[in-house]
Amino acid sequence: MADTAKKFGGSDTPELKEVRVGFMPLTDCASLVVASLMKFDEKYGIKIILSKEASWAAIRDKVVTGELHAAHMLYGMVYGVHLGIGGPKKDMAVLMTINNNGQGISLASHLKDSGVTDGATLATLVKARGEKAYTFAHTFPTGTHAMWLYYWLASYGINPLTDVKTITVPPPQMVMNARVRSVDGFCVGEPWNARGIADRVSFSVASSQDIWPDHPEKVLGATAEFVQKNPNTARALIMAMLEAGKFVDEQGNRELVAEMISDKDYVDAPTDVIAARFNGNYESGLGKKWHDPNYMKFYNEGKVPFPYLSDGMWFLTQFSLWGLLKEEPGHPGIAKQINQVGLYQQAALKINVPVPAEVMRSSMLMDGKVWDGKEPEKYAASFNIKADAVMDKIVF
Repeated sequence: MADTAKKFGGSDTPELKEVRVGFMPLTDCASLVVASLMKFDEKYGIKIILSKEASWAAIRDKVVTGELHAAHMLYGMVYGVHLGIGGPKKDMAVLMTINNNGQGISLASHLKDSGVTDGATLATLVKARGEKAYTFAHTFPTGTHAMWLYYWLASYGINPLTDVKTITVPPPQMVMNARVRSVDGFCVGEPWNARGIADRVSFSVASSQDIWPDHPEKVLGATAEFVQKNPNTARALIMAMLEAGKFVDEQGNRELVAEMISDKDYVDAPTDVIAARFNGNYESGLGKKWHDPNYMKFYNEGKVPFPYLSDGMWFLTQFSLWGLLKEEPGHPGIAKQINQVGLYQQAALKINVPVPAEVMRSSMLMDGKVWDGKEPEKYAASFNIKADAVMDKIVF
C-alpha cells in the first residue's frame, strides 16, 4: 500500500507514531485487528499497538489513565465514564462507531428442562419462582449488553432490577459461568453465544438486532484530552479503521478475517464458531437455523461508522430508565460533547467515505417504539417497567 500520509502536509502529520489501542476478545474487534495486521494504519502514518484486555473495566481504567490511547469500547460505557456513573469521571470522546449488530441473548441449557424456549416461557417461569430466583449476566453496568438485556427482559414483562438478579461477567467467561450454573442467562457479543451452542451449554433466544436492527454497538473511544492533544493522530486512526471496516464488510473477505481473529492473540476461539454468525448464518441451539440479513456490519456504505448523536442519546435515555442518572443530563448537549462528528467528517472526506447528511437517525425497536433523538425525556418516561428510584450504588 502506498504511503499517503505525506500528501496531507506537515499540519496533518500524526503527533504520535505509535497508538496503543485496547480491545476485548470479541468478533467485533475485527476491524482493529485488520487495521493493524494489514497495515492500514501505516498508510496514514501511525502504528496501532494492540492490547488484549481481560475485562471492560480494565479497558475503561487504562483509557482514563492514558495507559491506552484509545480502545474498542462499549458505546454506553463511554457515556457512563463521561458522566461519572459508578466510577472515575473523565471527559470522553467517541471517534466513530465500530460496528452495528452481532450481539445476543442466551439462556442456559438447564432451563429447557423447565419448558423455557423463548422470552414468553421465561417470563412464566420467572413469575412462578418469585423474585431473583434466576441470575442473568451482562458485561458492564452502563454497557450495551446490559441495555439489550434489560430491554429484552422488560419487553416480556420481566423487571431486570427486581424480578431477576443481574451480575457483570467478562465476555470470555460467559459460557463457563453458564456451564457451572452461576448464571441462567446472559447477553454478550459474539462469538460467545455461538460458543455456548457449540459446547451445548446454552441456546439463543434473541440477537441484539432483533431488539434494534442496525443498532450502534462498539465504538472507537478515547478521552477528550487525547483528541485535543492529538487531533491528527485521532484522524489517522479513524481513517485506518474506516478502510479496515470496508475490507471486513466485503463478503469475500469474511472467512479470511474470521481465521485472522480466531488466533489466541485476539479472540481465541475456533474459526468455524466465529465465521457462522460473522457471515449471518445463525442457529438457535433448539433446531432452528436461518440467515440474518442484519448480521454484524462494520461499514455499510459509510452508515455504520458515523457517530450519530441520536445513537449516544439513546443510551442516556436508558440510563434514566434504569436509575443510573440522578438528573437529566441534557441529552443533545452531552452527545455533541462526546461524539466527534466534525473530526469524523474530516477523516471520512479525506478518503471519500460517504457521510450521512443528518446527525440523527430514526429506528424502530422490537416493541414498536420509534427512537429518533427527539424528546428524549418523554421517550424515557414512556416505558412501563423502569427503576423505582435512582440507584444508590452501582456495582462494577
